[in-house]
Amino acid sequence: MDLPFTVATLTRRGLLTPGPPIRVAAQLNALRRWGWSLAGELRQAAARDPGRTAVVDEQGAKLTYGALLDRAERLAKSLRGGLGVHSGDRIGLLCRNHHGLIEAMVATTLLGADAVLVNTGLSPAQLATVAEEQGLKVLVHDAEFAERALGLPADLHRVDEARLEELIAAALPGDLQPPPREGRTIVLTSGTTGAPKGARRPTPHGFGPLVSIIDRIPLRVRDTVLIAAPLFHTWGYAALQVCFALRATIVLHRRFDPSATLGALTAHRCDAMFAVPVMVQRLMEVPPPEPKPPLKVVALSGSALPGGLALRFMDTYGDVLYNLYGSTEVSWASIAGPAELRAAPTTAGRPPHGTRLRILDDEGRPVPAGRVGRIFVGNEMLFEGYTSGTARESRDGLLDTGDLGRVNADGLLFVDGRADDMIVSGGENVFPSEVEDLVARLPQVREVAVIGVPDDEYGQRLAAFLALHPGETLDPEAVREYVRHYLARFSVPRDVVFVKYLPRNATGKVLTRELRRYFG
Repeated sequence: MDLPFTVATLTRRGLLTPGPPIRVAAQLNALRRWGWSLAGELRQAAARDPGRTAVVDEQGAKLTYGALLDRAERLAKSLRGGLGVHSGDRIGLLCRNHHGLIEAMVATTLLGADAVLVNTGLSPAQLATVAEEQGLKVLVHDAEFAERALGLPADLHRVDEARLEELIAAALPGDLQPPPREGRTIVLTSGTTGAPKGARRPTPHGFGPLVSIIDRIPLRVRDTVLIAAPLFHTWGYAALQVCFALRATIVLHRRFDPSATLGALTAHRCDAMFAVPVMVQRLMEVPPPEPKPPLKVVALSGSALPGGLALRFMDTYGDVLYNLYGSTEVSWASIAGPAELRAAPTTAGRPPHGTRLRILDDEGRPVPAGRVGRIFVGNEMLFEGYTSGTARESRDGLLDTGDLGRVNADGLLFVDGRADDMIVSGGENVFPSEVEDLVARLPQVREVAVIGVPDDEYGQRLAAFLALHPGETLDPEAVREYVRHYLARFSVPRDVVFVKYLPRNATGKVLTRELRRYFG
């Protein structure tokens, strides 16, 4: 750990502000005994700021840090005493964003069990597969997902919202001690091209990961933060960890609605919001409120951020946009702040402190600045492998992201897309993301996705799927001519398909497998 850098960053963000000695001692003791798991982070926050509002949601819940910890501990005792959950067991969590999900997450880590964060967009068949492959003992789910869980094994305990409250109220006796085994959080990969895989996320073992983020993204202690990104997603989960560490007030909505989100940002005077790029796109489709929310930070991750969207958002809401590029497997690779996005709107920024990033060729050799290669990343929070036992390729402690990209002469990273998204058309390498970003600038276009499809003559060709703004029209040949004007001929999409909307999963990523079905 770089101690001077860590101390300077923690001081700058208000985390080393003196407090009552007895509370500071309790805070440090919580971290000493429970570590940097969600349980440890909540315990330290409750020890230092027990009366601070921890969570507010649209159902009317308003819980302090002390109350949130009490409810999580009561739930943990009931899971242990009533359902027989012990260290090493796995609990599935199929919930939207609300305080009950947070309580279940913390209760799981208090017991040393593994929390499997289940994507709310999974089908009943996919849910059954996840339950079997992950060996779930308990499934905590929202009432709306009860029917989806009907096909699960009879010996799997199902806990809906009403049952969750019963378990919390039961308050079984017994103390909670740090478990013999540190629980893991298992995040399911997006599954945009196939079945989701379980990725074991590591637990932080110090200030390093937090400092890496808040050095580049100016979040401060006791901020009010709206987490719009799903908590079951890597970015939403990371937001929760950061908020606990900062003793922030967390604002949650079960579903994302642009007008409701803008209203909540204003009503709660939110300092920051964590979201995925498609949410920012939706915010730009409704009139901005007056006065505008007092945001200092809008932190995005989870999918590509179109450069034009970044500029339009900052022109409307100010230079508060921060785009983090990463993945479930590598956590983060780089961060682009407002100045970088203004200068180069499509950049993914630079690696934060403590992160190594290299662009390598297929033989593992570094490539020159400006040349496209495979993106490899190293930091403290690389995942521990898939639960299936498979792993990602690594070189010299750096993990393959599966993406292609380049670093320019100024040290800025540009991501050209997934390695398996690049197509070879007539012998030329073509990156769909470059065409997507260009077409997205057309004023008629609401959203666009470009993919490679088989072609008898050229091997592969590009197909563009466009969803237009209401009332707008566009001619396919006009789209092709527009691309032809700016890019090489092999980047022109042969197929231009107009759709009402793009198919997306629950985290906002486009489901390319659904688009490919259009071509059989």
